[in-house]
Amino acid sequence: MNRADRITVLRAAARSRILILDGAAGSMIQQHKLSEADFRGERFKDHPSPLQGDNDLLCVTRPDVIAGLHDAYLAAGADIISTNTFNSTWISQADYGLEAAVKDINACAAKLARTAADAWSAKTPDKPRYVAGCIGPLNRTLSISPDVNDPSKRAVTFDEVYDAYREQALVLHAGGVDMFLVETIFDTLNAKAAIKAILDLEDDGLEPLPIWVSGTITDRSGRTLSGQTVEAFWNSIRHARPLAVGLNCALGAELMRPHVAELSRIADCMVSAYPNAGLPNAFGEYEEEPHETACQLEEWATSGLVNILGGCCGTTPDHIRHIAESVAGKPPRRVPTRPTAMRLSGLEPFEMA
Repeated sequence: MNRADRITVLRAAARSRILILDGAAGSMIQQHKLSEADFRGERFKDHPSPLQGDNDLLCVTRPDVIAGLHDAYLAAGADIISTNTFNSTWISQADYGLEAAVKDINACAAKLARTAADAWSAKTPDKPRYVAGCIGPLNRTLSISPDVNDPSKRAVTFDEVYDAYREQALVLHAGGVDMFLVETIFDTLNAKAAIKAILDLEDDGLEPLPIWVSGTITDRSGRTLSGQTVEAFWNSIRHARPLAVGLNCALGAELMRPHVAELSRIADCMVSAYPNAGLPNAFGEYEEEPHETACQLEEWATSGLVNILGGCCGTTPDHIRHIAESVAGKPPRRVPTRPTAMRLSGLEPFEMA
C-alpha cells in the first residue's frame, strides 16, 4: 500500500473507531540502563562532548533499542507510532555538538519506524499501522526572553527555527512518514514555524502530508507556557487545517480532562490526547498504573471527547494495551460543524460572527 492509500485508509478508520498512539520513549529507554558507550557507538566514540541522554541519537548507535520500542507498542495495539525524533533538529542537537548528524538521525529514525509499522501491517492487514514524524518543541523559544533583564532578547530567530524544522521535515518526508506530529507545544510561535516549514514542502513539489498538532498545558492555569488558553491556541493554528489537534504531556489525565473537553467543543477536526501517567513524584517517577490511566481515558471515550488516544511521559506498552482494550468498540468523537466566524487569538481568543 502506498502512502496516499495509507492516509485514505487512516481517515476512514478514524471515522469508525478511536485510534491508538504509542506511549513514552524515554521511560522505556531508561529501562535499558544504557551507558555513554551505548550512546556513542563506533561512529561517535571520539566525539568531544558527552552524549549520554541524547535518546534520538540511539536511532543511529543502538537501532535495536528503538526498533524494540516500536515493536512493543505495536504489539500492545498502537495504530500509530511516532519516530524517535523529538529533539532531532540542529537547534536541539547543538547541546551535544551534533548539528551535522541531524539528517542521519532523522533518516535512521524514519526507517526504523517505517520498517516496524510495515511489518505489523503485514501481520494484521485488517489493522494497518502508521508512522507519525515526531517534531518536538525545541529547547529555545521564540516568545519568551531568556534574560529577565531584557524582555526583547531572544535566543533564536524565527528564520532559524523555520530552517531547523524544514531540514527535519524534509528528511522525515523522504523517510516515508504518513503524517507530521508537531507535539508538546509550549510556544505557539515555535509551532507556527514548524507548520510553515511543513506546508512549504508542497511548494517544492512534495506530496502534502497530514499535520497533527498537540499542545501542552503547563499547569493548573489552563494555559501554555507562552500564555495562551486552549481556544486561543486552537485559533492560532487552525489555518493549517490539521488532521488532528490535541494535548499531551505536563499533566496527568485527571488534570488534563477539562482542557481536552474544551478542545473537543471547539475543534472542527479530530481531537487527540495523550497524557502522562499521572504527575511525577518527588523523584521524578510516574506511578500511575496502566489500569488507572486506562480507566480515566475510557471515560473520555464514553463521553465522546476524543478521536485519538495514547500516552506521554511515564507510559509503557502496558499502559497502551490497557487503553486500547478499554476503548475498543467505543465510537470516536463526532467532529462538529461550527458556524462561520472571524476567530482571532492573542493570549485570549476573540470571535466575531
